Amino acid sequence: MDGIIDLDLRDRFLGGMSHAACTVNIVTTNGPAGHAGVTVSAMASVSADTPRPTLLVCVHHKSPAAQAIIDNGVFCVNVLRDDQSYISDTFAGRFRDDVADKFACTEWTKQVTGAPRVKDPLVAFDCRVLRSERVGTHHVFIGEVEDIFSAGRGSPLIYANRTYGRTSRIDPVASIEAGLINAEGSLRIGCFHTFGPFVLPEVLSTITPQLDVELTLVEGDHRRILESLKSGETDIALMYDFDLGRDIETELLNELYPYVLLAENHPLAAQQSLSLADLVAEPMILLDAPPSADYFQSLFTKNGMSPNIRYRSASFEMVRGMVGRGLGFSILATKPASDISYDGCPLITRPLTDTVDPSRVVLATRKGKRLPKPAQAFASLCRDMFSPET
Repeated sequence: MDGIIDLDLRDRFLGGMSHAACTVNIVTTNGPAGHAGVTVSAMASVSADTPRPTLLVCVHHKSPAAQAIIDNGVFCVNVLRDDQSYISDTFAGRFRDDVADKFACTEWTKQVTGAPRVKDPLVAFDCRVLRSERVGTHHVFIGEVEDIFSAGRGSPLIYANRTYGRTSRIDPVASIEAGLINAEGSLRIGCFHTFGPFVLPEVLSTITPQLDVELTLVEGDHRRILESLKSGETDIALMYDFDLGRDIETELLNELYPYVLLAENHPLAAQQSLSLADLVAEPMILLDAPPSADYFQSLFTKNGMSPNIRYRSASFEMVRGMVGRGLGFSILATKPASDISYDGCPLITRPLTDTVDPSRVVLATRKGKRLPKPAQAFASLCRDMFSPET
C-alpha cells in the first residue's frame, strides 16, 4: 500500500478532523523573498522546555507563503480574535477576485524577525524556522519563538464543523440535572445567531422586569445551539426545525419564507419579484452557516439548478454588506427592520415567485425535561410574539 492513497480513509479522516476545533491563525513572513501570508488552522505547541519555546504550523505546498517562509527563514503566527473572521477569509483567498493585496485588509506592525504582525490579534508568536519537512501536501514548519504579543483579554476565533465559532465557558461542576437545583432563579436560553437579534431583545425587555433571574444566553449556529440543549447548558432554544433528533421536542412558532436581497442598483432590482431561474447565473453570496447554507442551496438544487456561489460568509451582516457593495445577491429568511447595511449601503428585497419550503422556527426543549418557571414564561412570551393575532 506504500504510495497508494486510501481514498475512503482519507475522506473519513477529513470528516473526522472537521469536528476537531482549532484556532484560526494567519501565518505571515517577510524578508529577501518578500512578504506573504496564509490562513492556517494546523498550529500547535511543540515544547516550552527548550532554550526557546517551539511551535509548529502546517502550510500547503501550493501556497506562495510556504516557499517564502523557507526562503525568509522566519514567520509570525497571528491568532485571530473572534471578531476578525474577515482577515481569515481574506488570507484564505475567498476575496481573491476583489482584493489585490491581502495585507490591505487590516493594520500591521513589524516584529523582531521582520515578519508582519496583525496590529491587534489575540496573541502572536514571532518565530525563526528551526526545521521544516514536506509531509504529503504540506510543509511542516517548527519555529523557535523569538517574541510574543498578547492582547491580555478576548476570545479566539474557532473553526470547527467547517464553520467559524467562538468559545463558551462551561461550568465544570454542573451536570445535566444539577442546574435544576437553582433553575427557578435562572433563565438559560439558546438562540440561532441570525434571528436572535430580531426576537430576544423584545422578549427579554418584557420578561426581565417581571422575573428576578440570572440570564444565560447562548448564541451560535445550529450545531452549537443543539449541543447546548442536549448537554443541559440551556433549558430552551429558538432555532430551526432541522435534524434535531428524537430526544428534542419542538413547538412551531413561525414559518419564514426566503426572499432575495439586492443592492439598490442591482440590474434585477427593477423587477418586483424574482424567480430562481432569474438568479441562477448571477453571483450569489451564501450565508454559510448550518443549516442555512444547505437550505438556501437546496432551493436551487431541488429545481434542477446549481447556484453561482461567488462568496460565502457565516456572518449575516457581512452577507448584507457584500450585497450592498454590489458583489452579488443573497437569499435570506430573517428580515431586519432597516434597509441599510452596516456600512450605509441601501438594500432592497424581492419575493421569490417559486413555490419553496419555508424555514420552520421552533421552540426546542430536551424531551422529558421539566422546564423551570422562567423558561415557561419565556416560552409563553415567544408564543405571543409569533401569534398571528399580534
